[in-house]
Amino acid sequence: MFKAGTKAPDITLRCEKEDLASFEEALLPHLDAAHNLARWLLRNEHDAQDVVQEAYLRAFKSFGGFHGSNGRAWLLTIVRNTCYTLLKKNQAVDFTTFDEEIHAAGDESASPATILEHSEDAELIREAMDALPAEFREILALRHQEGLSYKEIAEIAQIPPGTVMSRLARARGKLKEYLAARIGKDK
Repeated sequence: MFKAGTKAPDITLRCEKEDLASFEEALLPHLDAAHNLARWLLRNEHDAQDVVQEAYLRAFKSFGGFHGSNGRAWLLTIVRNTCYTLLKKNQAVDFTTFDEEIHAAGDESASPATILEHSEDAELIREAMDALPAEFREILALRHQEGLSYKEIAEIAQIPPGTVMSRLARARGKLKEYLAARIGKDK
């Protein structure tokens, strides 16, 4: 016989399975977005994988407290915070590793000249992104890679939408300056 207030083992197991199914349904579709954000913030594939794994573990542990409808924003907030925690811990470490295979376009029918041009463009953009501060890389990645709205980015970054817009404008401006300077040097 069970004491009042305790659950029978079969009910507990069923609830845990339902929680896991809900978690998977709400958050697993956003794994790529989480990885992209971590990779752009950390600029290191291995660290990005570790952070995403830790973020999913944190999300799973606190999933009972998630009552929102936007699992993507909630998860990306956890990923963002986990990235910044790692960056603060390792401030002296230079995160400059880049995995070209992950970021390169996968068009196998393109000519060698087109592939070379795209890889040169990708390298130039990567260098420009790497030159930006983390808060600018974050905003650019969330807006242009993940296609998030200003409101969603504001939720994730925990800043007002106006700040999102101004950071995005400044990030684009700095990116444009960097690219203009680099392109001008190459000619």
